[in-house]
Amino acid sequence: MDEKFVEIINEMAEVLNAAQLKRLQEVMLKHLVEREPRKRKISNREYLAKFLEAKKMEGCSDRTIKYYKVTVEQLLTKVIRPIRKITTEEMREYLVEYQKINNCGKTTIDNIRRNISSFFSWLEEEDYILKSPMRRIHKIRSEKLVKNVITDEDIEKLRDGCSCLRDVAMIDLLYSTGIRVGELVRLNRNDINFSERECVVFGKGDKERRVYFDAKSKVHLINYLRSREDDNPALFVSLDKPNDRLKISGVEIRLRQLGRKLHLDRIHPHKFRRSMATRAIDKGMPIEQVQKILGHSQIDTTMQYAIVNQNNVKAAHRKYIS
Repeated sequence: MDEKFVEIINEMAEVLNAAQLKRLQEVMLKHLVEREPRKRKISNREYLAKFLEAKKMEGCSDRTIKYYKVTVEQLLTKVIRPIRKITTEEMREYLVEYQKINNCGKTTIDNIRRNISSFFSWLEEEDYILKSPMRRIHKIRSEKLVKNVITDEDIEKLRDGCSCLRDVAMIDLLYSTGIRVGELVRLNRNDINFSERECVVFGKGDKERRVYFDAKSKVHLINYLRSREDDNPALFVSLDKPNDRLKISGVEIRLRQLGRKLHLDRIHPHKFRRSMATRAIDKGMPIEQVQKILGHSQIDTTMQYAIVNQNNVKAAHRKYIS
């Protein structure tokens, strides 16, 4: 919007209430801004490009930006009206139709809702629109199922089932640190401090944090690195030459194959992270420290990973209540 327009609105905010200010904004938009002949109208695609650029500046990962891009592009393909004229009802209809066509669950559709809401909230904050049409579309509640974790027995089975030193080291590092798979594949050899049993990882938004691993991980990492004959600085590389840095998909496929071979239920990288958080809280680690290790900005996110052992709940009830 024109800077003069924004200055007027800000100045009048001191003497007008919210309803009056909104009405003034609408009238000025109608009679001044929309009729300005020299001002080129911004297309929906340009609004999206500006939004993605802003998110990149905020430090969002390429993966997150791609998710935003795909989600909003799908919306703009279906809803072809100018963004400033999209209504709440249109957005509700779009989400309902999206869920039917794609046959997706409540969690998935809520992720779509959240991404679109971020887009419109940014447009509102930047004064491109008066009010986000997503304001009255609230979080879609879904059933919170207790997700399984990897037991100590399963970890031993996974270790015994590995056919190479790399996979053993990879499993131990995931299980003891709780790092994300994206953080794992970005690690280099010189990021590992063996004397202190710690390493520095770069999480979402390139946030740096220190994580720690156990003695078993240290031994297996050293054995793996000593067996390497390549000069790649990456901590984990492919087994075949030219021994390129291992990718996220490579880790996911390897763990999935190993889990199926051992008849274990859904083995994937994120399950190690959830298991580590659950195990830490179960053994008495304060939730704030678990939050720090996992690299969560909000403690609510950490709580979603933590599943309190039911036997401990029973013992605590007998101690404090019975």
